[in-house]
Amino acid sequence: MKDAGFTAGIDGCRGLDHGAWSPLLYMYPKADIPVVQISVQPASGPRHHVEVGRSLKKLSEEGVLIIGSGHMTHNLRDWSRGAGKPEPYAREFQQWVKERLEARDVDSPVDYRARSPHGARAHPTDEHFLPLFFALGAAAETARAERVYDAIDSGVLAMDAYVFN
Repeated sequence: MKDAGFTAGIDGCRGLDHGAWSPLLYMYPKADIPVVQISVQPASGPRHHVEVGRSLKKLSEEGVLIIGSGHMTHNLRDWSRGAGKPEPYAREFQQWVKERLEARDVDSPVDYRARSPHGARAHPTDEHFLPLFFALGAAAETARAERVYDAIDSGVLAMDAYVFN
C-alpha cells in the first residue's frame, strides 16, 4: 500500500467487523488463519477502493486470499417495510452489476449511482458496497468474474458472492 501512496495503521483495540468475521466463521470455523481487515472509507468513494485493491494485487498473486465482504444491495429502510419477496429494483441492480463484472467493466460500477438502474436506492450509503471494489481492484485485469452465490434476503438485501479467477 505504501508503494502506491497509501498510508495505513493498525488499530489494536478494534476487533473484526461483522462484515469480516461473519463469512470467515463459515469458511474457517477453527479461526486458524491470519486475518488483516482493511477498513472502508466511505468518504473516499469507490474509485479509491479500487486503487487500494490494486495496491494489494501483489499479495493476491502470492496466494493471499482477498475477500471483499459486503452486500450487493443494502437498503435497510426498504428492508423494514418489505414483505420479503425480492423487490424488482434489487434484482435489476444485481443483474446490472453481474453484467458489468462479467464484461470486466470497472468504470461503470465505480460510477454506479449515475450509470446503474436504482443505484442510490440499492445503496443509500456506499459502505456496504465498497468491499466489492477492494476485491475488484485486487483481481487481475484478465480475471473472470464468476457469481457463485445469488440470493436476496428479506426482499432487498442481495447477498451475491463472486470469485475472480
